[in-house]
Amino acid sequence: MDVLLNNAGISEGGSTVDLPAAVIRRQFEVNVFGPVLLTQGIAKHMVEKKKGRIVFMSSVAGLTVDPFTGAYAGSKHAVEAFADALDQELAEFGVKVATINPGPFLTGFNDTMFEEFKSWDDDPSTRLFDYDKLHFPHEQFDPEEVIKVSIDVLTGVDTAYRHVLPAHTVDDIKAQMDGEWSRTVNDGTRPALVQTAYDIEPYTPVESQK
Repeated sequence: MDVLLNNAGISEGGSTVDLPAAVIRRQFEVNVFGPVLLTQGIAKHMVEKKKGRIVFMSSVAGLTVDPFTGAYAGSKHAVEAFADALDQELAEFGVKVATINPGPFLTGFNDTMFEEFKSWDDDPSTRLFDYDKLHFPHEQFDPEEVIKVSIDVLTGVDTAYRHVLPAHTVDDIKAQMDGEWSRTVNDGTRPALVQTAYDIEPYTPVESQK
């Protein structure tokens, strides 16, 4: 069976008010437009064969949002929308669609997101935040689980549509999503994750992995 894994992706960290326009456009070109346009042609070949599997490497950022990840999360929310639509549109043609949603895994990807500001073509004096002081605001897990689950999804052993990883964080992610329905506007104080971005050291593993 033909399989397409849309795995290419970049992460541009920074506050929504500071991100240069070119950076935001690049984020969506790589994470959204590229995979979607590539998928169009391949999906039609799969339809002709009446079989195929399309997998999008999304992120928990496609379901939730952290501070300083608006561009990246926005791109992954868009990926989630396209994947969901495709799953419904291609069902009658024998083509399967699935997403993989890694959380904070220690691969370097998350930490370098918070270093991208060094390449911005802007005037640093106009920035709201000092990005030399900010880091990815989560401890991070060993990526082995993502590798195993990805193989199972690609080979059809795992037939679930969505795969939030690590698996033990699923309930927390669901609770965070459900909490959006009772959320009120901010109270003017700094959120905990923003403070964590100031306090945490980069490339921090979860306690059990230290």
